[in-house]
Amino acid sequence: MQGHIVITGATGVIGAAVAAALIREGYDVVILARSTQAAAEKIPGAANYLAWDADKADGEWVASIEGAKAVIHLAGKPLLESRWTEEHKKACYDSRINGTRHMVAAIAGAKKKPEIFLSASAIGYYGSFESCGDTPEITENGAEGRDFLARICIDWEKEADPAKMPGVRVVLLRTGIVLTTQGGMLQKMMTPFNFFLGGPIGSGNQCISWIHIDDEIQAIRELLLNPAYQGAVNLVGPKPVSMKEFAVELGSVMQRPSLFAVPKLAVQLLLGEGAEYAVKGQRVIPAKLVENGFVFSSPRLFDALMELVSGKK
Repeated sequence: MQGHIVITGATGVIGAAVAAALIREGYDVVILARSTQAAAEKIPGAANYLAWDADKADGEWVASIEGAKAVIHLAGKPLLESRWTEEHKKACYDSRINGTRHMVAAIAGAKKKPEIFLSASAIGYYGSFESCGDTPEITENGAEGRDFLARICIDWEKEADPAKMPGVRVVLLRTGIVLTTQGGMLQKMMTPFNFFLGGPIGSGNQCISWIHIDDEIQAIRELLLNPAYQGAVNLVGPKPVSMKEFAVELGSVMQRPSLFAVPKLAVQLLLGEGAEYAVKGQRVIPAKLVENGFVFSSPRLFDALMELVSGKK
């Protein structure tokens, strides 16, 4: 692939892994970040580091879009890192909507536009459900949800849609729960298991549509290189499980019992309204990835957890 690749959100868990992988493969990667110093320390070896703010439509970064082979837009304020106040919800929404709007405007204004625009979204697009057993499998053709997280994803994708201009292939990354020990759900669940206090979150009946971090990276690489992919793509593994099953498998890998469920009330005290999304889930399948022959390195949860926990990826 000729030409440079521009990445936002590269200081996040997924973005950092994607950027580092592309740099190792020899790509010229330009990282856009709020703090260029922090980005350079976390992901060394990029071709350039430019200041970027989701709330600002201009800046030195705009010139980096010119002639880029691809733009991978992953930036967005973490949703479940703090209690859900109205202020936090607005910040999460605005960071995604404004950032995507400004990125698409920069693409539209480029004389030589990027060939590929990969824009983040999430499986929250489909809404949230309480029970894995009663939830039908959801493909990329699944219906829109109606809750707040669904609204974020729906509006986020709408902001990316105008990038579908001549010569630009647009792919929307509907990412599920990415398993890595460097952050996210797995890292948080491992801590109580270490002290023999682990167990499922909430009822345990909710669906977990998960993907190993290495498969997430390889899938994004596949979306970059394969022109067959357009529109929304579910970035999840092929075998979703219930939260109860997830906790049992994690306990087995860590040689700890899965005994102590975290009650919904406790999650509500920590996250407020955000607790609804920690105790509910979606049964999402990677239909487009499977149709196009993508091979998952870790399709089974036990193997994925064993590799992650032992290797601390």
